[in-house]
Amino acid sequence: MARLNDQRLVTVSIMLATVMQVLDTTIANVALPHLQGSLSASTDQITWVLTSYIVAAAIMTPTVGFMASRLGRRRLFLWSVAGFTVTSGLCGLSASLDQMVLFRILQGVFGAALVPLSQSVLLDAYPVEKHGQAMAIWGMGVMVGPILGPTLGGWLTEWYSWRWVFYINLPFGLLAFAGIWLSVSETETRKVRFDIMGFAYLGLAIGAFQLMLDRGEQVQWFESFEIQLEAVLALLGLYLFVVHSLTRKDPFIDPALFKDRNFVTGLVFIFVVGIILLATMALLPPFLQQWKDYPAVTTGLVLAPRGLGSMFSMMLVGRLMRTRLDPRVLVITGLLFITFSLHEMAGFTLEVSRNTLIWTGVLQGLGLGLVFVPASALTYATLNPSLRTEGASLFSLSRNLGSSVGISIMTAMLSRNLWINQQQLGEHLQLAPWLSQGLPMKEMVGSVPAAVYQTLLSQAAEISYMTDVRLLMWINMAAIPLVFLLRHQRRA
Repeated sequence: MARLNDQRLVTVSIMLATVMQVLDTTIANVALPHLQGSLSASTDQITWVLTSYIVAAAIMTPTVGFMASRLGRRRLFLWSVAGFTVTSGLCGLSASLDQMVLFRILQGVFGAALVPLSQSVLLDAYPVEKHGQAMAIWGMGVMVGPILGPTLGGWLTEWYSWRWVFYINLPFGLLAFAGIWLSVSETETRKVRFDIMGFAYLGLAIGAFQLMLDRGEQVQWFESFEIQLEAVLALLGLYLFVVHSLTRKDPFIDPALFKDRNFVTGLVFIFVVGIILLATMALLPPFLQQWKDYPAVTTGLVLAPRGLGSMFSMMLVGRLMRTRLDPRVLVITGLLFITFSLHEMAGFTLEVSRNTLIWTGVLQGLGLGLVFVPASALTYATLNPSLRTEGASLFSLSRNLGSSVGISIMTAMLSRNLWINQQQLGEHLQLAPWLSQGLPMKEMVGSVPAAVYQTLLSQAAEISYMTDVRLLMWINMAAIPLVFLLRHQRRA
């Protein structure tokens, strides 16, 4: 174990790297309109700035275990931080859409290793009895990053330039590189063969699936040949990967990982948590900005307490897990907190107050913190330490895929339900009275007064958001039985 001072430096250094990478999954979202104008891109083209990064990171995440074995964990960490920092600067310097997409792909390639490596290094830097504390520190960066990303991105874009969304990584990257260089010890390297076919099949499955999720809403899902093709490729890639792995002596992913019940259960559980984590953040900002007319800054301030709730509960959990308290109790308590907060959100109308928005956000943040930290610790509780790096890469991949699935499903449902609800409410309007009033054309939308039409849209939106949030609540409750599959090894 590292000395106390080294342990602190390790923690600070790898958390800088973690926050830097996680922020980049959401920080560029609010800058897209500015990027579109600056790079002369269409609405459809500019989304590749986000998609290219996400897909590249998803494909490269499973390779982290192999690269750490061949290169050494410290060396891989340093190369990843350096590459991510340099490509961030290049993104900020981009003069065309082609350059931006290329550098975002490279940024995703280098950034893929940062989160799983940080988790693996932290677990090794702390003794077993302090793994809860280590996961609390790591979890704060992983969960608070996506929440603060849009707020920070909006502020940088508004007051400086969209380029600073990428330049902001430079000082953090340099500090993280120096800290890792000074404090993280190298691991032994092993000459393991790279299963290129296994990687190709898995990469095809993950890449096609991620593209399908990211592009589906823009091209009307399965009405588009593109989405149909990506779905077929994803299923084909998964099938070939499974068959290949079962028939090869040294497959791309070590089969020993899937013999650990806690780890397999943890992968499924974190997939579900990933759905809840970012799906609510995908629903609330449009609800507040489009339907409640909140400016971007106010929206960020109203949503920020959710992150504060997560930070507080994670610090608390780090202490509680050093006691004899069963961590599964904390997970179930957190899931109940989230369920209650989602139940309250399912009743939001356009008259909902800021205080209600804030306290439900804080409650949800508290629940996420109570869930994420002990669930992460339990996932690795019985896993062989030699498999931690490879396991951490799959853990991060499962969380990211869950987030992508959650955002895609909720966004698609919202659009579909909004249209259906508008049609159903519109059928109840009696148009004849409006026609007989002889209102000016500027006050009419078709044959309906503009004020009435706006009310119809608002009510349709309220119902659509309620439906989405209610589904998230049931998904969250479905995760409760999984907790009882996680084994807890009590300390003497």
